[in-house]
Amino acid sequence: MTTDKDAKGDNVLTVVVADSNLAPLRAEFEAALPSGVAVSWPDAGNAGAVEAALVDADVLVSGVCSARMTAAAPRLRLVHAAGAGTEKIDIGSLAPGTVVAHTFHHEDSMAEYVLSSAILLRRGFLRQHRALLHGEWDSPAYDPRSPWVDSLATATVGFVGFGHIGARCWELFRAFGARGVAVTRRGDVDAADRRLAWSGTVDDLGTLLETSDVVVVSAPLSEATTGLIGAAELSRMRPDAVLINVGRGPVVDEGALYRALSERAIGAAALDVWYRYPPGGHTGAPGNHPFEKLDNVLMTPHSSGLTRETFARRAADIAANIGRLAAGEELRDVVAVAR
Repeated sequence: MTTDKDAKGDNVLTVVVADSNLAPLRAEFEAALPSGVAVSWPDAGNAGAVEAALVDADVLVSGVCSARMTAAAPRLRLVHAAGAGTEKIDIGSLAPGTVVAHTFHHEDSMAEYVLSSAILLRRGFLRQHRALLHGEWDSPAYDPRSPWVDSLATATVGFVGFGHIGARCWELFRAFGARGVAVTRRGDVDAADRRLAWSGTVDDLGTLLETSDVVVVSAPLSEATTGLIGAAELSRMRPDAVLINVGRGPVVDEGALYRALSERAIGAAALDVWYRYPPGGHTGAPGNHPFEKLDNVLMTPHSSGLTRETFARRAADIAANIGRLAAGEELRDVVAVAR
């Protein structure tokens, strides 16, 4: 049975949850925690409330932990992101021995997004939808000027990054008969084992772009991957190719991508990750270029992994790790241990 922080008493651990995505799962999350754990749920958007809650915290559940938050939490032993990304956790400011962990489970929902986006754009459904709103039947069966389109069975899908997300996407594309190729930073993907046509390192990125009908970007953002796909790389893509970015926005150069789309140098793009995010609330332009004015772009608000199933599984993982911490057992999915 979990208790509120105000009634801490002899609790095993004090947990602060500062991730609004877990709020709808509060009951399930608390029920999965070991007996005696105290949990508080401050408003994640209120920095003062979060810092106040951290004073007695052993565990922070959040993808954000600044040096200021660390300073407010002298007892902190575990920072657990409710997702894969930990780039907003200031590991260097944590006390030695503090563990940083993460969790996944977004790959199924994101693979659905990638597959559906590829079909939507490759088959021209977005274009046909807009045309039929105006009574125009944009189909070669009714208008000989309308282009014929190809199914996924004829497509080569290129993966820039092949971790949890890329691998799950490939399972779905493969079911449709597509051909797959992949490049990764280390080049450690076994093509035969994964039933890919070939795999390589980022040195092979140009070849991948030249031969792919669908390019799926799921590489994480780092100094090495920032701007990995720029003007030169986009110029090597096929003029009817579809680019889908579910990694991080800046992996693809924003200006170069906008120009390639607006000039029809590539066919279309589905963008779920962006270059600007709202500083607060839920409004704000996602980039520095007017992608919203283009008719060959599917724009979504970083929502590809946001399903109830994703966060229910994440909540279960986090609760299990907190249980291990309380029992003195080894934690799973550890990203770093502060030194």
